[in-house]
Amino acid sequence: MSEELTIRKIAARPVMVPLDRPIRTAMGEIPAAPLVLIDVETDQGVTGRSYVFAYTRLALAPLARLVAEVGGELVGEAAAPVERMRGFDRRFRLLGWHGLIGMAVAGLDMAFWDALARAAGLPLAALLGGMPRPIQAYDSFGILDPARDEPAILASVAAGFQGIKIKIGGADLARDLADVAAVRSMIGPEVALMVDYNQSLDPPEARRRIDRLAAFDLTWVEEPVPAEDLAAHARVRAGSPVPVQTGENWWFPRAAADAIAAGASDHAMLDVMKIGGITGWLEAAALCRAACLPVSSHGFIEASAHLLAVTPTALWLEHLDKASPVLRRPLAAERGFVTARGPGLGFDWDEAAVARFLV
Repeated sequence: MSEELTIRKIAARPVMVPLDRPIRTAMGEIPAAPLVLIDVETDQGVTGRSYVFAYTRLALAPLARLVAEVGGELVGEAAAPVERMRGFDRRFRLLGWHGLIGMAVAGLDMAFWDALARAAGLPLAALLGGMPRPIQAYDSFGILDPARDEPAILASVAAGFQGIKIKIGGADLARDLADVAAVRSMIGPEVALMVDYNQSLDPPEARRRIDRLAAFDLTWVEEPVPAEDLAAHARVRAGSPVPVQTGENWWFPRAAADAIAAGASDHAMLDVMKIGGITGWLEAAALCRAACLPVSSHGFIEASAHLLAVTPTALWLEHLDKASPVLRRPLAAERGFVTARGPGLGFDWDEAAVARFLV
């Protein structure tokens, strides 16, 4: 389709989606996924879709209203994501990009890109100049009860996942060591093992714990200290025997540039919602390539599979599935790999399920 896509209507629907595995972290538990489903209808009959993750039910309704309000100002404009992002920058620069504004902007950006790729009849990865390809995925778990969760861990390895991530830091070092030792014993030496502290430590305690955990051959330790404290991440990294991973809380490419300049991590984990949608990811991925940082994804498996396929330093896709119950054809891992599909981002809503989970 050569005709410009013009925005006719933008709808945002809040849903609470049940999770097969509630996400338990050192900072609390997420029993269900609060998602805002976004539809961008165009005058040309093409609809772009995306979703954003509100983290807590308290933010769900305000986020949906914000997407709808911001979207209402765009009716009659072109569904041109780079141009719309320039407009968002002017509109929200004084207010700031963090939080709900950033989530809303990124969700709209993803839907615009989805509409463009659908109009072209292409998967997003192909529209971006690449092609869908298998991306190695690790299965992502929360804080474990090793005895109770062993069957699930073993099932992931049997399904072909060559990487397992667990969250730790909910208790003391002894508990961390016991959990990591138990999982390493379950998966054996050949499967990659990552751990995530979810920002729960201060730098001295992070250094103390990481020194002890290094014996378990960890691929990375994620966000050991508060994400915004780049200097603390750099200090921990400087003496860490384990590579440090951060990035899921980088808000827009400027934050990625600041973290790279600070030497905050050995890896970059981009969250397509927080980094600024597809447009923001592409810019941040270029920064990571220049800095020789391996890039892994955080959540949003459908969009991430497309984006990692065109990311020069792509490493791992995080298999943390929040949206499957509301998708007509969920994107599944096959033998530990996830391959994007199209057209666009490759998903449509299961409207009967959406109706059940609508808030």
